Amino acid sequence: MIRTLLSVLGDDYAPPVRRTLALMTVTAVAEGLSYALLVPVLRELLGPTPADARPWLLAFGAAVACYAVLRYVSDLAGFRVGTTLLSGLYHRLGDHLARLPIGWYAAGRVGEVSVLAGRGVLQAMSVIAHLLWPFVSASVTPLTVVAVMLAFNWQMGLAALAAAPLVAAVQVWTSRASAATDEERERRDVEATDRVVEYLRAQPVLRAGGRTAERFDLLDDALQEVQRSTRRSTLAALPGVVGLGLTVQAVFTGLLALGAYLALAGSVGVAEVLTILVLATRCADPLLSLTDAGGQLRAARTVLTKLDTVLRTEPLPVPADPVPPQGHDLELDAASFRHGADRIVLDRVSLTVPAGQRLAVVGPSGAGKSTLLQLLARFHDVDAGAVRVGGVDVRRIDPDVLMAQFAIVFQHVHLFDGTIEENVRLGRPDATDAEVRDAAAAARLDEVVERLPGGWAAHVGEGGARLSGGERQRVSIARALLKDAPVVLLDEVTSALDPVNETAVQEGIERLMAGRTVVMVAHRMHTVRRADHVVFLDNGGIVEQGSHDDLLQQGGRYADFSTVRW
Repeated sequence: MIRTLLSVLGDDYAPPVRRTLALMTVTAVAEGLSYALLVPVLRELLGPTPADARPWLLAFGAAVACYAVLRYVSDLAGFRVGTTLLSGLYHRLGDHLARLPIGWYAAGRVGEVSVLAGRGVLQAMSVIAHLLWPFVSASVTPLTVVAVMLAFNWQMGLAALAAAPLVAAVQVWTSRASAATDEERERRDVEATDRVVEYLRAQPVLRAGGRTAERFDLLDDALQEVQRSTRRSTLAALPGVVGLGLTVQAVFTGLLALGAYLALAGSVGVAEVLTILVLATRCADPLLSLTDAGGQLRAARTVLTKLDTVLRTEPLPVPADPVPPQGHDLELDAASFRHGADRIVLDRVSLTVPAGQRLAVVGPSGAGKSTLLQLLARFHDVDAGAVRVGGVDVRRIDPDVLMAQFAIVFQHVHLFDGTIEENVRLGRPDATDAEVRDAAAAARLDEVVERLPGGWAAHVGEGGARLSGGERQRVSIARALLKDAPVVLLDEVTSALDPVNETAVQEGIERLMAGRTVVMVAHRMHTVRRADHVVFLDNGGIVEQGSHDDLLQQGGRYADFSTVRW
């Protein structure tokens, strides 16, 4: 787990953890060694002149004080390193996520990363602040105590050392037995959380159907599964807890019997026997705490493994000698792309969009239309063939230069929880106020701004929740207009809008497309008619292509599709 933690932190942040770990190890050794002074202390106290124990008592007190100082410094270091690295890990994770291909962010992936970036990072850093010392203490202090016992009496030292494999075996067995149930419980927790969210979102439907008083079966089933998985997890860990306790008690009992035998045989003094039993008792405490800490360590290890997996995900390669695009034409040259191992999304697709021309991509759901747009903007890299912008393979263009070529408007618009102006300025942060207002007017966003309390300073809410779908789309178009990129990608922009908003958005789209190279995924006839060229995509390939009128006259797939859709 420590190795995984250091891997997650990276080379820049790992050294402070190594220093803290070394300090905690020294502290644990000091704790074990301080108990060695109990032997002369008890020998003198139980001898004929107890007053002779005073120097040893002072030495023991000094050793305990030294341990206390080390423990304070190590605990403080753990907390400070944990809180300092919390910010560092957030920065490392954020920087890495910003370099990953946009296509990596699938719907399920976003939720997973959200959990990792929130609760996951905090849980990972709690290892340093709260779990590292118990782990080090339970591992190092008993071994140090055993070494002290070997120094004073090899028979009892060997007996204590023989317990180490037994304790380790019980811990491994407990960990393996609990791993599967812990994973199941985590999966059930996630499912129950999803069902709670679903239940809250389904309130309008449930109330419309008059079912608010009824139990929501999906939620009830999910909660019952959480209860059952928690019970199974507890029962799986119970044998380990009992087994570890019995093992430690059995070893202590064996040491007690061996000590009594050696004392009666005169091989060892009573003081030494008492001291070794005290040391054995001190060994038992951290060993018994291993079971309690084991569950927390397993949960932390799971989070660290997920974080490590994300941080090990390779971003798209950046060219060592980037080549700038020579124009604004687009080309797919026998481009193929797979989603996963067995699903072919695009298969050897070739097409060209001359600079300043408009291409409409039409086809049924799942045909690969959105994927085609994503490949143009290099959200993914093709598995075969090439994608070119301005005659240059997108893999040879600097990512920042490539993204500067595109203004993208998606069907589902995401806005940040800020003002309308802040969301528009994302298109070009250094734009003047006049340029922002002009872009908003071209997108007919000024109409929205005028009727909102606060105007340009009005907050849109998380994800733009305070705006309607059409209003969010106008913000997105204004943002694209402000960016003023030479290539525009449109992904079914007006498919879910009401007639009023569709008219306003369409006007903004027309202004956005003017004089630019455009690739649009569209289903509306009035949108497709404005294209210079149309391709009909299905089963990962181009079935038909030509102008809108020519394709209608051919009476093929496009004509049939347009009859059904329009």
